[in-house]
Parts: sequence; C-alpha cells; structure tokens
Amino acid sequence: MHISMLRLLRASSALCFAVAMSMPAWASGTDTHLRDTLAQLAERAKPGTLGVTVVDLETHDRTRINADRGYPMMSVFKAPVAAAVLAEVDAGRVALDQEVTIDRKDVVGGSAVPSIGAHFAGRQMRFTVDRLLVAAVSESDNTAVDALIRLLGGPAVVTRYLRDHGIDGMRVDLSEGDVSHIFDGTANGQTIPENETEAAQAVRRQRGYQAFMADARNTTTPDAAADFLEKLSRGKLLSADSTQRLLRLMYDQTVPNRMRAGLPPDLRFADKCGTSYTLDGQTAAFNDIGIVTWPDGHTVVVAAFLTGSRADANTRNALFADIARAVAARRQGGL
Repeated sequence: MHISMLRLLRASSALCFAVAMSMPAWASGTDTHLRDTLAQLAERAKPGTLGVTVVDLETHDRTRINADRGYPMMSVFKAPVAAAVLAEVDAGRVALDQEVTIDRKDVVGGSAVPSIGAHFAGRQMRFTVDRLLVAAVSESDNTAVDALIRLLGGPAVVTRYLRDHGIDGMRVDLSEGDVSHIFDGTANGQTIPENETEAAQAVRRQRGYQAFMADARNTTTPDAAADFLEKLSRGKLLSADSTQRLLRLMYDQTVPNRMRAGLPPDLRFADKCGTSYTLDGQTAAFNDIGIVTWPDGHTVVVAAFLTGSRADANTRNALFADIARAVAARRQGGL
C-alpha cells in the first residue's frame, strides 16, 4: 500500500475514534443534533436520571439516552396490561362485554381523573372489560388495572405475553396494590400501627420509598418501551381491531399533559404516562411513552423515563415538553 494512502487511513481511523470518544457513553444515535439535544436535557434533569429512546418507524433511525437501564414504570405498565387483555379478546377467551366483579377490598386509590376507584359504592360492583380498559388506560385508574390483572391470572401473564412478542427489558411483576404496599413499607406483611407517630410514619415511608427505588420489578428500559410502541403501531401485537382500540384509549389519555404539551396541534399522540408520588422533594418516577403521527402518516415512537428527580412538577413537565419539541423539530429528513 502506498505510504500516503496508509497515512490517510490512519488519520481517518484516528478521527473516527476521537468522535466516538467525544460522545457520552450513555448517548447514541445516527441523528447527532437530536442526540445532542437529548443529552443536554439529560444533563438538565440531574440529579435525576433521564432515559429516552426515539425511533423513526420509516427510517429506522434510533436515538438513545441512558436507554439500556431499567426505570420504574408506574402507570406506564397499564398499556402492556391492556394489550395482554386485548390479546385474550382476540383469542376468544375474554369478551369486551364480559362483566368483572370488584370487591370493596380490591379498591386501590389513584387515577389521573376520578374513575372507578373514586366512584366505587357499596360492597361490590360489576364492570365490563371494555369499561375497565377505558378506566385503566385513558383514565389511569389503579383499581381498574388491578381487576384486569386478576382477570388475566396475574402479572406474570403480561410479562409472558411481552416475551412471546420479542419484547425484552420490560417486566410486569406487581399490581398497583402491590406497589402501594412497597411505598407504604407494608410489602412483607407489616401493618401500620393505629397509634403511629409522625416520626415513625416518616421513617416507614422513607424505608418504603428506598425499597421501591431499589426494586427491579415493574421496570422497563426505554428501548423495550419503544419496542412495545413500535410493535403496537405496526400491528404486530394485536388484531387490527384491537390495535385500533388500544391506540384510541391512548389517544384519549389527555391527563397528564406531558410530552403532548410540546407537540404541534396537527400531530396525533397516543401515549401513556406514569407518575409516582414525591417524598422529601424526590420523585421516584415521572414518565411518558407515546406514538407521534404526522398528518402525512410519518410515525415516530418516543419513550421517556425520569427517576430520582429533585425538580418540581412544573420543571419536570417543561422537560418532557422539550423532549417532544426536540423530536418534532427533527421531522425534516426523518430523525
């Protein structure tokens, strides 16, 4: 080989190595502008950890920040639970008009808008599977999703469904009631004393909070969440009817208004949020995953997870709106 050519190859290799070394180890992607913008947002999120995966379904470009570690899902898990239920509907083992009985003891507090749990009356109530799906996904009702999990036969059924469809890195092990027990510090059969002092309550809640932060159950990587969204969008998880049903439920989830707030009004967004409570200024989970569709059909999936944040709610909401703005701004030429 000619000496000048050898020198050129060596110089080229050195340049490629320098560029690779200049990129943070936790950031990757073919669109350097989007990657750098997301990296800046991740820096802004500190001391919290922000993980994001963005996938253009036409170009297959994938941009990632802190995307290969697990994040607590909170209510994000309601979308895969709904998918597993709709798969049972497709198989003829569950019917949308089938009624499910919920006992008073099964009521779990929490929903994005007042839903089944908030309006529960008496000792028992019956709801159709269809109503439970609306409550779980569009209204993020905890009582409804736990009823659907019991109908399936437990959380492991959801994880098995995900694995059967090639989605690794997302796991469902717990119901909302189980998660509440972890936060309360009562996951191992402990009870809350009737005469508990404020100091003892603070210690118990801090113990539960730390236990939740260290728990690998009900977690997902942003990559796995993006895989779920991509396969849902492409119709690889459910029948055409069930795919459209779940997407409609996600389109109708307008509270919280998280990444949706950063998107232009002509874009459609099917998403599912997830939020933990805040203790001593720290928020364990603040998430949003969704499918962005332009008027011409161009589609991008975004999965964003924030854990251990010390920011207030307005700052966290602004961060997620900026994630969406960064994605929308890269529309020209794909990502």
